[in-house]
Amino acid sequence: MKSLLRTLVAVGALAASPVMAQDIIVVAHGQANDPFWSVVKNGVELAAEHTGANVDYRSPQTFDMVAMGQLIDAAVNQEPDGLVVSIPDPDALGPSIQRAVAAGIPVISMNSGSDVAAELGALLHVGQSEFDAGKIAGAKLAETGGKKGLCVNQEVGNVALDLRCSGFEEGFGGEVTVLPTTNDPTEIEAKVRASLEADPDIDTILALGASTAGEPSVAAVKAVGAEVKVATFDMSASFLESIVAGDAEFAIDQQQFLQGYLPVSFLALNAKYGLVPGGNVPSGPNLVTADKAEQVIDLSAKGIR
Repeated sequence: MKSLLRTLVAVGALAASPVMAQDIIVVAHGQANDPFWSVVKNGVELAAEHTGANVDYRSPQTFDMVAMGQLIDAAVNQEPDGLVVSIPDPDALGPSIQRAVAAGIPVISMNSGSDVAAELGALLHVGQSEFDAGKIAGAKLAETGGKKGLCVNQEVGNVALDLRCSGFEEGFGGEVTVLPTTNDPTEIEAKVRASLEADPDIDTILALGASTAGEPSVAAVKAVGAEVKVATFDMSASFLESIVAGDAEFAIDQQQFLQGYLPVSFLALNAKYGLVPGGNVPSGPNLVTADKAEQVIDLSAKGIR
């Protein structure tokens, strides 16, 4: 009787646990020194904890589409239960993503690629419309009286960032110059400062990343002593403090934690139950102005916002 009872308990335990943990691979384009992507990774890791999936997060050391394509190809060869990708350059990455789809691997894109995800075969996209977000930012900055703007782009060639500058120009309505940089904050501060000194008519700056470009842009404006409105995509605790202090206008929160968390959760549910949302999930944009900034400083410092 005791032997039968032990057998029934063992069978019950097996039935209550997953037959096989889902294997999900995330391939992102974010550079290793970019704090934005550490928040995405935090979301990925929490989703892995909540779903019990085996999740492997991979990214190239620099903004390198050849290396990223190779990472996607390697992931496809491992035949995971799901693949999460960002798509900053669909021409370069499209063939690798389509190879995954052809192999029967469910793909969800996140962060960049909202405009091409469906045609490449992704189930859905989690992110924001980058052009629309840039347009909203431009319109908001135009309301402050801006006439001549600078769009600080730390990854020229990243389609998502290029769309942000294009949207900014349309929404702003005034003259906009794109300032190409690397993602080195020291270089960005020097280049922004040089631009302001060369053209005193610049009265507005939109940075495309808080830590990489937003913070050094605020520092450059202070160094020059100019009356320039500064806003940024994404958030950092330091930039949020600048908003509270009145040194910056707003940050555009695309909630990148969700961009890491939701695709992993969706793919785990899809592998286990065949469940998947019926369309794209907009994680942003949300404008964080002075009345909201103080509330999220702590969460930003913790790598959640």
